[in-house]
Amino acid sequence: MAEQKSEMSFWGHLDVLRGVLFKIAGVVIVLGIAAFIIMPWFFDHVILAPCSGTFVTYKFFDLISGAGILPSELATDDSFHVNLVSMQLTTQFFIHMSASCWLAFILGFPVIIYLLWTFVEPALYESEKRGIRKAFLFGNIMFFLGVLVGYFIVLPLAVRFLSQYTLSDRITGMISLDSYMDNFFTLILLMGMVFELPLLAWLLGKMGLLRRKFFGKYRKHAIVAILVLAGLITPTGDPFTLFAVFIPVYALWEFSSRLVPKADPEED
Repeated sequence: MAEQKSEMSFWGHLDVLRGVLFKIAGVVIVLGIAAFIIMPWFFDHVILAPCSGTFVTYKFFDLISGAGILPSELATDDSFHVNLVSMQLTTQFFIHMSASCWLAFILGFPVIIYLLWTFVEPALYESEKRGIRKAFLFGNIMFFLGVLVGYFIVLPLAVRFLSQYTLSDRITGMISLDSYMDNFFTLILLMGMVFELPLLAWLLGKMGLLRRKFFGKYRKHAIVAILVLAGLITPTGDPFTLFAVFIPVYALWEFSSRLVPKADPEED
């Protein structure tokens, strides 16, 4: 059997790949249908939750502000609410569809990666299999951790600030559903990708392209860059919201530095 696999023709490999892609499509379709059914509930209780002052992150800010640990400006009254408007006739239907696909992809991401792994696995040595298994597992964990950080920290801070920001009293703010969903998807997926930094560093270290001295040499540059990034995401006046974004991202930088070799063998 192993010999037959090793001698499989190009068209044989293409057949196997087609089977894997059909399975992936099946997983996404099934999850997409399930997501479409539950989307009205999911929309109200998850996606739109940061638009209300009762959201868990805002309640946490109220708690620590009330205890005098942080400035009272961080407190968010229960009356805080962001009203969204649907500007076009088809907006809500297409948002329903796109949000269902997005949720299906997120939930099915580990299964999709596993199915792709079953296609690649026969061509790898045992040592390579062990390394890639660890990379896939680690990458999945970090991606979902980044999604959670984006949802519970970055998104609420951005929503609270941007929804209350006024350029002039003569301008009436009106936030469209499309605009909110664009920011929702962008911020959460961006944080999910940012949290893949340790995996990227580990892979580059394994390839001999990255060493720990790089992180020491450019640490000051990284601090400035991350502060600027945090300032762009949450451009508020208080330091807490700035560091709420800065600390997780900088922790990723330091964690990444521990996953790469200290130096090349000849340097040791």
